Formats: sequence, structure tokens, C-alpha cells
Amino acid sequence: MKKVLVTGGAGFIGSHTCVELIAAGYVPVIVDDMRNSDDRILKGIEKIVQRKVVLHRIDCGIETELEKVFREEGPFFGAIHFAAYKSVNESVAEPVKYYANNIGSLVSLLNVSKRHNMNRLVFSSSCAVYGLATSLPVDEKAPATNANSPYGYTKVVCEQLLRDASHCDPDLRVVMLRYFNPVGAHPSALIGELPLGIPNNLVPYVMQTAAGLRNELTIYGSDYGTPDGTCQRDYLHVVDLAKAHVQALNFLNTASSERCEVFNLGTGRASSVKEVVDTFVRVTGAPVRSRMGPRRAGDVPSIFADASKAHKALGWSCAFDLADALRDAWAWQRTLDTDPVAASTP
Repeated sequence: MKKVLVTGGAGFIGSHTCVELIAAGYVPVIVDDMRNSDDRILKGIEKIVQRKVVLHRIDCGIETELEKVFREEGPFFGAIHFAAYKSVNESVAEPVKYYANNIGSLVSLLNVSKRHNMNRLVFSSSCAVYGLATSLPVDEKAPATNANSPYGYTKVVCEQLLRDASHCDPDLRVVMLRYFNPVGAHPSALIGELPLGIPNNLVPYVMQTAAGLRNELTIYGSDYGTPDGTCQRDYLHVVDLAKAHVQALNFLNTASSERCEVFNLGTGRASSVKEVVDTFVRVTGAPVRSRMGPRRAGDVPSIFADASKAHKALGWSCAFDLADALRDAWAWQRTLDTDPVAASTP
């Protein structure tokens, strides 16, 4: 039995990854204080996999609490570290919150892992480390120190920390996965993205606007140097992303893995904000009221991935496209029969 510690495992990407871990024969042990999740996500995971999942409701940034989990549940085959705040816009307004949580939680995990000889780690990073990319598509050789927001800088610092830790510990093996833009939901509509409060990301805001929970969608910026003037991103189905984590974990158990590897995860295609809205309306038939607004601090005009390294080394590729992701996200949204803000507030 190969147990895998999954910090932030009740979150959007973490929950889908737990499903894929179980499908691959692993046993996830979730550590999540549920500050950004809800019990319905855990119930959804269990309905999909037809078994109970283990959850420890703790803050993984508190070493003494994480230590207890290692003692009770270990030994662990490896860990996947998701626990972090993720909003670019919020990080601009509250940088101290982001530095304390995102870096502190990784420090805690590394310290406890070292004491328990747990030496395989998959780290949730972001394309935000690239900032204003000088050429597109972006591959892993692009400078990854030019983040355009405090959120992005926390990922830069965490990546450097992992390089330094793996350099001085010959047993530690790390894969850092730089996500582009995860969207969608599980095709079963049993789990999906469940933002608390006003969504900071485009797709959940589109969903809530179409569902009547928000009055309208504001598209931030219409004068970028893109074909329709709105920002472009590489939107990746969350199930494809979840499967990449399983393949990264498998990769860490091979002789070919280096001490610290980095992989981009994306579709290789840029879609604009306007294209996302138009595609959603086309595949669902649900109208979305929108208006143009000013640019938003921290946003970059366009970024999309060259994920050929992950294709070659991990054997990973995308099975879903943007239309699939938006259709699945809408199916999930329609299962939420109450305002997610009220329903998710303790």
C-alpha cells in the first residue's frame, strides 16, 4: 500500500488528484484545514471512488500538527503539495498573507519530511513564475524569476527553496509542475471548483454569472495586444492536470529522474477571455451578461505553454479541450442549488 500525503487535498486541483491517485492504486492522505474548501467536496470524492478518504483537518504550516500526521499515517511513499493561496489579484492587495502561507507551508513540509525520510515530492507551481514572457509559447528554459505579482514571487521562492533543498540532500527527489490555467470539473459533476466569496478567477465567475449568482462579468482590459484585445491564457482541464500529478509521482520512482525537475502543464493553445465567454455560451446555451472594465493589477497580456517536455518525460497529454472544460464546469455549477458563498461558510 503506497500512501501519498496530499496537502490541500480538499481543494480544486487536490480533490481531482486524489481521485486519480486512487484510480492508479495509491492511497491519498489529505491534510487540509478546509479554509478554502467544503465538506461536500470530500463527499464527492468518496462517491466517485466508492470508498472513504482520510482527512486530517490541520494547517500543514504548523509543524507540530503535521508531525502528528506523519506519525499516525506514515510511512509515506511521497507527497503532493497543493496547500497555498492562489489569487494573483488578492496577492497584490495582501502580499504578507501570501508570503507567510505559501512559503511557510512548504518549509514546514520539508522539515517534517526530512525527519521521517520521506523523499519524493511533487510541488504545485505556476506559470506565474514566468511573468511577462519574452517569447511564446513558454518552455521551461524561459526565465522563471520575473513574476508579476506577489503570488508569482511566492512560487519563485518556493522553487528556489526546493532546488537548494534537493542540492544538499542527495535522497530528495522533486518535481515542480508549472500549471497554466486549470479549469473545468470532474465529468461526474460530483466535484469541481468551489470558491468561497467572490471568485478571483475567470471561469468560476462566468459560471456564477450564468447561474444568476452574480449580476455581470467584468472583463478586465480590452486594449491588450491580442487579436480581440482581451487577455489570453492556456486553459487546462483539471482532470488532465490531476493525471499529470500521478505521472509525476511515478516519474520520481524511476532511475531517470534528476534531483529536481520542472515541467510545464498546459494545452499549448491560448484562448482569450472573450473566447472563453463565447465558447461557454455556445456549448451550454446559457447567456452571460458582461461588460468591459479597466486592466487589473498583476495580469499579463498573453501566456501559453510549450508542454513538450512533460509529453516526452512523463508520457502526459491532454484528453480534454476548452469546450469540454466549460461544459463540465457548468454541469458542476448546476448541482449547486444554493449560493456557494452562503453554503460554504462555516
